[in-house]
Amino acid sequence: MQQTEARRILKDAPVMWRRINSIGIIIDCNSTYAAKLGRTKSEILGRPIFEHVPKESWNEMNDSLQKWFETGEVSHRKITFLRQDGTIFPALLHAVSLYDEKNNLLGSNTVIFDLEGIDDNKIKEYKKFFKNAETRLNEISKNYQQLDEIEKSEYDGLKKMFDLLSSTNLDKLKNS
Repeated sequence: MQQTEARRILKDAPVMWRRINSIGIIIDCNSTYAAKLGRTKSEILGRPIFEHVPKESWNEMNDSLQKWFETGEVSHRKITFLRQDGTIFPALLHAVSLYDEKNNLLGSNTVIFDLEGIDDNKIKEYKKFFKNAETRLNEISKNYQQLDEIEKSEYDGLKKMFDLLSSTNLDKLKNS
């Protein structure tokens, strides 16, 4: 999958990020997502999202997927995730649809906040990341007309995702 400038923003982000196709198969993820799950990227790509939640959370994940299919986005959805070693952790999921130049659904960008061990330092790290991401997206937007269709689709999807994430009160993550 082409590594666009917009996607590079998420490569080593402090938040978990994954991209799924329109049927819930993971087609990309960042290093944070892989590390939090205790897996390698190659163990994640091509696998269904349900492999990363315990069976007891399949209904939650299915409900989240259904809401995404119906509305094009999911926000502030609490989901329990499953590490490779069998331990679980609480998370907050946000997802937005990604479309091609003909407005066909490609999949979703999903950002997941690991709610385990959230403290003031982690909140500061998230805030700094979001501020830098906004700056980088603004830089990309200045050359939007010169971007190819893939780059435009990437930019549009990430811009929409960061707009959705702006509704997250990061300070309240500590109490989630």
